[in-house]
Amino acid sequence: MGGRAMEERTQAMAAGEAAEELPKAWNPAEGEPEARRIWEEADLFRAPEDGRGRTGLRFSIVMPPPNVTGNLHMGHAMDNTLQDILIRWHRMRGDATLWQPGTDHAGIATQHVVEVRLAQEGLERRAMGREAFVERVWRWKDEYEANILRQLRRIGASPDWSRLRFTMDEGLSRAVREVFVRLWERGLIYRGDYIIQWCPVCGTALADIEVEHEPVEGRLYHVRYPLLDEEGHATGEALEIATARPETMFGDVAVAIHPGDPRYRHLVGRRLRHPLVDRELPVIEDEAVDPDFGTGALKVTPAHDADDFAIGQRHRLEPIRVIDETGHLTAEAGRFAGMERFEARRAVVEELRRQGFLVREEAYQQAVGRCYRCGTVVEPLISRQWFVRVAPLAEKARQAVERGEVRLVPERFTRIFFNWLDGIHDWCISRQIWWGHRIPAWTCRNCGQLTVAREAPERCPHCGSTELDQDPDVLDTWFSSALWPFSTLGWPESTRELELYYPTSVLVTGYDILFFWVARMLFMGLEFMGQVPFRTVVLHGLVRDEQGQKMSKSRGNGVDPLEVVDEFGADALRWSLVIGVSPGNDQRFLREKVEGARNFANKVWNVARFARLNLGDLEAGFDDAGLPRLPEEGLRLEDRWILSRLDAVTEAVDRRLGEFEFGEAARELYDFLWGEVCDWYVEAIKPRLRQAAEADAAAQADRRTAQQVLLGVLDRALRLLHPFMPFVSEVIWQHLPHRGPALMGAQWPPALGRRDPEAEEAMGRIAEAVRSMRNLRAELRLPPSARPRFLVRRQDAELLLGEERMVRTLAGLGALERVRPGEEPAPGTFLADVAGGAELILPLEGLGDPGELRARFARELERLESELERERRRVADEGFVRKAPPEVVERSRRAVEEKEAAAELLRLRLRQLGSA
Repeated sequence: MGGRAMEERTQAMAAGEAAEELPKAWNPAEGEPEARRIWEEADLFRAPEDGRGRTGLRFSIVMPPPNVTGNLHMGHAMDNTLQDILIRWHRMRGDATLWQPGTDHAGIATQHVVEVRLAQEGLERRAMGREAFVERVWRWKDEYEANILRQLRRIGASPDWSRLRFTMDEGLSRAVREVFVRLWERGLIYRGDYIIQWCPVCGTALADIEVEHEPVEGRLYHVRYPLLDEEGHATGEALEIATARPETMFGDVAVAIHPGDPRYRHLVGRRLRHPLVDRELPVIEDEAVDPDFGTGALKVTPAHDADDFAIGQRHRLEPIRVIDETGHLTAEAGRFAGMERFEARRAVVEELRRQGFLVREEAYQQAVGRCYRCGTVVEPLISRQWFVRVAPLAEKARQAVERGEVRLVPERFTRIFFNWLDGIHDWCISRQIWWGHRIPAWTCRNCGQLTVAREAPERCPHCGSTELDQDPDVLDTWFSSALWPFSTLGWPESTRELELYYPTSVLVTGYDILFFWVARMLFMGLEFMGQVPFRTVVLHGLVRDEQGQKMSKSRGNGVDPLEVVDEFGADALRWSLVIGVSPGNDQRFLREKVEGARNFANKVWNVARFARLNLGDLEAGFDDAGLPRLPEEGLRLEDRWILSRLDAVTEAVDRRLGEFEFGEAARELYDFLWGEVCDWYVEAIKPRLRQAAEADAAAQADRRTAQQVLLGVLDRALRLLHPFMPFVSEVIWQHLPHRGPALMGAQWPPALGRRDPEAEEAMGRIAEAVRSMRNLRAELRLPPSARPRFLVRRQDAELLLGEERMVRTLAGLGALERVRPGEEPAPGTFLADVAGGAELILPLEGLGDPGELRARFARELERLESELERERRRVADEGFVRKAPPEVVERSRRAVEEKEAAAELLRLRLRQLGSA
């Protein structure tokens, strides 16, 4: 049903017509498309072009662009849910709000998945040629981008879809070229031969932070290098070195020791014979050598280790490349040439053993670097690449954070960020793939000169030749992503959007890309805009599987968020990803948590269903903000209480969202809607709402007050809930009396100024007493239809007796009476508790035989004490406490506490029934 039809139906309700009954349960499959249609018809996603809102404030977020490699994963679902909560909140508050959407071309990742698809078709990109291959990737991008955008809509994301950008669209490509050229002109981009991390499978260089290190149990091989005399003859002595990579030893050009190591000082300047090739190696000194690693003597292989490369440069040692881009040994390895590197390792070790050079091998815990995309062990190689000189950029970023121009949330990530800046290296930005932004640099075939330009030059500016070859490499994906906050707003043009919405207000993203993306956006924003790209960075954790493992395709433990949406609904997914989660902390995806979220949505749905059935004759009034008017007079205790609690939760949700405590904001709402509105207020007002039309004027006025408060509380609570559960809140709101086309466009509710500590204290005492009465009923195993009689005494009983109707309704009582002097029940004929400031007495007459109750309680106590003894022995067992998982130990300790409390209650009951 569209917004217009909804409005007509609401007008009919307000006029007093009977309300149609809502379905018994929330049906996301029907309700979610209905809500989306309402929002789209009202054009509510669009950001104000003039930057004006009701508050005069502006709020903007750039969406971390999902890769066009396939479908959304659970991390995307959480990331976009958090952003959407902030966007909907600020939009309802009246801020001019922009959520800038877009997608990322994801160079290496997308090329990899397309090549896999081509291989399944019997095709190979080199055989296709660059142009045809890139055209095929564009077709993939169009297909999967459309799929991703559909999925984002399914989970309720509400960005300004009219502003959709792609990192390789025409405008962003122009921005990339402009930034590259300017950095080149400023001396911040250079090309050179340096050691880089290389992925043999992806066939490209990687930046240092694109390498994921994992601890593995490796081997450390101790090898003898024969010592030579001045004439080059073997002396019979040898220097023992330790290496984890014997396959690289064909690239050894020296052996280094630490200058302060007295064990080898006498060998400095001497020469060693390479064990497997005809080469002499000098013994040199260098401060970089760790005397505590291995034997303290380091084989120097500049072509295949970053530290060795630096040593080689300091000592002017010529590097020898012995592993190629495919991970196979080169001709420098002699008869081992052509072997795959790990196969070669085994063969080299065997040859060293055969010739007597292998002294020993031992287990060795080492960190192995893997490609962050395909998981292949990376290979350090010397290669000609393009680099960004990051030190000047990093220093500006540090100063901006130190000055408070940008804030990291949680704050602990600030120290982590600074630590990373301290050890930062120049950024390798060239990639040896075909999908991506081609590097705007051309080499002249005639004179060999290099030209960097914004557009392809027709002639060489150095010699006039027309024979120019563009660099075949493309830029690192993160290079274009680093420009995202300003390139999406029209830079390098000076656009109105840049003026209005840059810097953006908040960036929401995972802590795992703090260095990949957040830092580089800071670098580029400060360099090209002169301002930070965002004022606050909210870093969330990862969504892991039920065992706490990182979700991945290789593990097969990923959860498709759209499958969860199909089964439980988008609101349930969103709620489960938010509630109970602390900023910056990982969480486990638990199916039962989603089920709980669905139950909560149904609880809210059912209270709305109840309200709709009881509001059909209410002539609702609305204020200028479109909020239902609330009565000022005739309020009962429960009305005053719920309005006070509404004020409290409104203030709490505002405060929590302002502090980016999404999980706590959700918890406040859950406790209010389920724990206070549904469980207490609605139950308390049922007798008032049931009063017939023939009732007297006072009763009718009381009924109308309850209706007005119920509508006012529900309307405002739905507004508070909307950012978290947009679909169910929208559909419910459309079925209640309301003003305006959509809840999404309604005003955020202000606090009412109705905090009432006296009402909250009184209602708290009543709730305590009611819970005690319910517990006593449960102990007697009374059916729900039973209406027992309770007696109360003590001076504080006046509150309970004064609200007798509400107490009887909430506790399911037949009568609530004061104990009169001389009418106290005989000992052993009642159960009692003290709660709510009064003594509560439940006479057993007509409810059960005291003797049978004593026997049952005694049996239960005997069973409980036996279980308690076993549980106590368990938690006292040091072996159990030491070996069992902490959560199991904690569960056992809680069980002891709970069973002790239950046993003590049974002893009390037996004393009340006259047993020892």
